[in-house]
Amino acid sequence: MTATPPPKRTPPKGKPYAVLPGFRITLGFTVGYLSLLVLIPLSAVVLKSLELNWSSFWAAVFDERVLAAYRISFATAFAAGLVNVVFGFVVAWVLVRYTFPGKRLIDGIIDLPFALPTAVAGIALTAIYAENGWIGRWLYAIGIPSAYSAIGIAIALVFIGLPFVVRTVQPVLESWETEVEEAAATLGAKRLAVFRRIIVPQLLPSLLTGFALAFARGIGEYGSVVFISGNMPYKTEIAPLLIMTKLEQYDYAGATAVALVMIILSFLLQLLINTLQWKAARRMTSL
Repeated sequence: MTATPPPKRTPPKGKPYAVLPGFRITLGFTVGYLSLLVLIPLSAVVLKSLELNWSSFWAAVFDERVLAAYRISFATAFAAGLVNVVFGFVVAWVLVRYTFPGKRLIDGIIDLPFALPTAVAGIALTAIYAENGWIGRWLYAIGIPSAYSAIGIAIALVFIGLPFVVRTVQPVLESWETEVEEAAATLGAKRLAVFRRIIVPQLLPSLLTGFALAFARGIGEYGSVVFISGNMPYKTEIAPLLIMTKLEQYDYAGATAVALVMIILSFLLQLLINTLQWKAARRMTSL
């Protein structure tokens, strides 16, 4: 005697079957969840900064020291993002295309910056890249100040941003068939041409995504940078540290004003990067 399978539930005509509750419930939960985590805190930043009049707000966000902190934060985050795009692609390529002893160990080490406390990472990087550190002594010998400088900040941001690029590019390479590369090679295309015309266009959307994530993380990073930067105003003082300094001085309105400018600039840059990513993905789908 064979058991009869349960009858299949067919959705009503014109309505797709959904496992979760209806649209109104899920949308309400989504809006409420995002409001508690994102919208309400950001609104508090805006409202607190509005306690300043226009002249005080302008003086707080465009002070010479604040402008220097903006430049250092965005420049080092941008440079670290570019470095991570190059080397993150190489690491993801090696992990996907080659088999070698210790591959799983290296693949696990990539996620270490996610789990490691940022303060611990900052102390470790400072000890290694200081003038008397294992690596820093060699870099200082050739005139490269690897700690207490903008280079040191970029090194810390490269450390915490590398997993974003690797984990974004790696799934694309794993699902990517190599027949196109092999066909191009049989037709006489050189390796550089295959890389430039086939590999790069396919990976461009994921590379832009990884860069955007690493760049966004670098702009707001504090723990791993505060030790290796040296915190010298006008030279190595980052914007998050300046915000913390203002908070310690009970200048809450000035701190939120600087934070508001950082939010606006970060949003505009993310919007630009997402637009480039969308155009790159659309170009690939049209081919």
